[in-house]
Amino acid sequence: MTIQLSRRALGAAAASSALAAPAIAPPIALAQPAGPTLTIATGGSIISVDPHFFNAAPNSSLALHIFNALVERTHDAKLRPCLATSWRVIEPTLWEFKLREGVKWHDGRPFTADDVAFTYERAPNVPNSPGGFGGFLRSIARTEIVDPLTLRFHTHAPNPILPTELAAIFIVARHAAEGASTEDYNSGKAAIGTGPYKMISYRPGDRTELVRNEEFWGEREPWARVSYRFIANDAARSAALLAGDFDMIDQVASSDLVRLRREPRVAVAETVGLRCVYMMPDFSRTGSVPYVTDNAGQPLAANPFLDVRVRQALSGSISRQAIAERVMEGQATATNQWLPPGVFSYTPDVTVPTPDVDAAKRLLAAAGFPNGFKLTLHSPNDRFPNDSRIAQAVAQYWTRIGVQTQVEALPWASFAGRSNRQDFAIRLSSWGSTTAEAGYMLTNIMMTYSAQNRTGASNAGRFSSAELDRRTNEAVAIVDDAEREKALQEMVRWVAREVPIMPLVQLNHSWATKRGLVYTARMDERTIAMGVRPA
Repeated sequence: MTIQLSRRALGAAAASSALAAPAIAPPIALAQPAGPTLTIATGGSIISVDPHFFNAAPNSSLALHIFNALVERTHDAKLRPCLATSWRVIEPTLWEFKLREGVKWHDGRPFTADDVAFTYERAPNVPNSPGGFGGFLRSIARTEIVDPLTLRFHTHAPNPILPTELAAIFIVARHAAEGASTEDYNSGKAAIGTGPYKMISYRPGDRTELVRNEEFWGEREPWARVSYRFIANDAARSAALLAGDFDMIDQVASSDLVRLRREPRVAVAETVGLRCVYMMPDFSRTGSVPYVTDNAGQPLAANPFLDVRVRQALSGSISRQAIAERVMEGQATATNQWLPPGVFSYTPDVTVPTPDVDAAKRLLAAAGFPNGFKLTLHSPNDRFPNDSRIAQAVAQYWTRIGVQTQVEALPWASFAGRSNRQDFAIRLSSWGSTTAEAGYMLTNIMMTYSAQNRTGASNAGRFSSAELDRRTNEAVAIVDDAEREKALQEMVRWVAREVPIMPLVQLNHSWATKRGLVYTARMDERTIAMGVRPA
């Protein structure tokens, strides 16, 4: 992507650059406003404050407090203006966005189109990112700054959902972020946003402290301070809420929900979510794969997951319904695709398969494994409710068909990096389709990993199919909604046949607040102080 200034913007840009010193702004001494403190316990580990480092829900939940995007999503995944007040298509490959006047960064400097252009250059190129945001920006060929409050995006091809995609990219300040590292965000040095809260401190694996932005352009928040703390253990979060240590918790364990719903001191908020739990094998190797052996413990000569029959056998042996009902205790829905019913491009004829042990064994035998083989399934143990328990259930189903499986469950902070380095044979993971359409997961999880093309940013298994790449590119560029939906539904069917991933369940999301507070449950599962209000 390149940035171009129109002639009439050059003068304004020069004036703007005079204000923006190249050095990183020093940490701001923050006054402590009067008012109540909101305490939140989250079960999602926040790996960084850098809003472009890792496309993961816990990171984005925190970022929503400090930063804004051009467009934002409501609790029910609809779009509304944020730093941009309006947008329009000028030509099939040209969008124009008008920016909000009077917005200031946390350090008092004005927000301009130059910050947006800088952000869209930075976001896909953050060093050491375990899964970045390039997929949202891959359609943009050139960014044109018309004036300080007007931007035009020239796209490679028609992109009818560009505003939806830009809702995922938090805007950062050029004067604070230019030359800054991810660690500069974690220290607070570069964590200068336009959002409703300013960062006081961040301690990895523990907590983030925030203070209200008294100059915020939007609605004034009732909470003067927010203490956003990470507690991995589900039971510990529930106990802490009941003890009065926290005002709100998220990722309420299914085993605690019934009790908390009856508890007069607590209010529970729930919604059907957009997050799908799925399995993804390793496709990065043609030869032996780590954690895969024959029954004698010797490495296999070839990667078994490259044979679609093996993938079909593994997927077809799993009782998704049992996982939804027993492991998730009804707080998930069995699925064989990655979107819930009623969402754009949901495909009704892609149904949940009935587990068939004999058919799975026949597929393995046809693939050359009549006696199966051994593998280790890796899973996080603190990313979403019952993650490691789901992995244990899957291991039992696979062992029944002769694929002797053991589970290694890791903290999310360790799991994410190792998975992205292709350290695993097969992993249990999840993905929230916050754009509420099928193209998002296709582009980021299943398209060929390419930093240049900005595809497959979170394709940890490194699946690659020229057919999937071509058909996905064609589908997402269709302007007519009905035709685009049909094309995406065809890709959902393709994935069900070829099994690059194995969708298992669609998660429900839940939060619990102490009496006197209410939370607006969000389909995108974000846990934010801005959604908490006095009852």
